[in-house]
Amino acid sequence: MAILSADELPSLSLLYKLGKLDPAPASRSSKVPTTLSIRPTGPIAPSQDLNNRVSLVRNDITKLAVEAICNAANRRLLGGGGVDGAIHRAAGPGLLAECRKLGGCATGDAKITDAYNLPCSKVIHAVGPVYDMQTPQESERLLTSAYNRVLNLAVDNDCSTLALCGISTGVYGYPHRKAAPVAISTVKKFLESEKGQKLKKVVFVVFVEADVEAHEEFLPVYFPPLEYGAKAATQSGSLNETEEVAEAKEVASKLPDVPTSEPGDSEHVDKRQKTSIG
Repeated sequence: MAILSADELPSLSLLYKLGKLDPAPASRSSKVPTTLSIRPTGPIAPSQDLNNRVSLVRNDITKLAVEAICNAANRRLLGGGGVDGAIHRAAGPGLLAECRKLGGCATGDAKITDAYNLPCSKVIHAVGPVYDMQTPQESERLLTSAYNRVLNLAVDNDCSTLALCGISTGVYGYPHRKAAPVAISTVKKFLESEKGQKLKKVVFVVFVEADVEAHEEFLPVYFPPLEYGAKAATQSGSLNETEEVAEAKEVASKLPDVPTSEPGDSEHVDKRQKTSIG
C-alpha cells in the first residue's frame, strides 16, 4: 500500500464538495449530542477553516506520512493486538525499546515516542478506558482526557499534522456511536482554541464499518458544511466553483483503494465492504 502524505488526505471540505460525505445525515434532524467538550444550545455554525483542517479517511494508519499518529495502547505500552500491534511491527524493535523506558501510562493519559521505521515522525500512545455501562460518565471523562492529551502532546512537540485512530472502540468495548461524538467534539474544541491553531490537519482514520458509519454520521453535525457538495456547485453556474469541483475530483482520483484488511487484525467481518469516503 502506498504511503500517503498529509496533503493527499481529503479534508471534509473536499469530501463535501465531491459528495463523498453526506452533509445532512439523519442525525442532523435531532439534537446535537452533548459531550464534556461541547454543550450546544442549537445547530453548530459551519466553519470553512475547520473543515479544511479536518480529514476523514479509511486507510492504514501505519501508511500515513503525517507528523504524528495516535496509537490506541494499553497501560503497559508494550504493544498488543489490532492497530497497536501493527504500529509496533511497522515501527520495528526501536519503538518497543523506547516504550519499555516509559514506565507504562495511566488510563486517560498519553505518552509520545519517536516513530522509527514508520513514515510519520512521532507516535502518541493513548490509553483509553474500558467502557463501563454502569458509569458511562467516567468512561467519557477518561476518553475525553485521552484525546486531549494526544492533541496537546502533538502541539507541544511541534507536530502540525496528526492522525487519530479510534481509542477504546476495539477490545475495550466503547460503543462506536458513543465514542465518535466524544472524539469529534474534543477535536473541534481543541482546534478552536489558541493552542489548537497550530494544528494544520487532524485526520480521523477509520476502518471497520461501525467506525465509518459513526464518523460519517457525526462529523457533519460538529463540522457542518458551508455548501451542499458538487451538485450545488454545478447548479450555481459559478465557473470558480465548478473548477474547484474538477480539481477536487482530480485529487480524489489519486487516492488509493480502501485497504482489504485492517492493520494487525484479519478477523474483521467488514473487510470486503467499501465506503464512500476517500
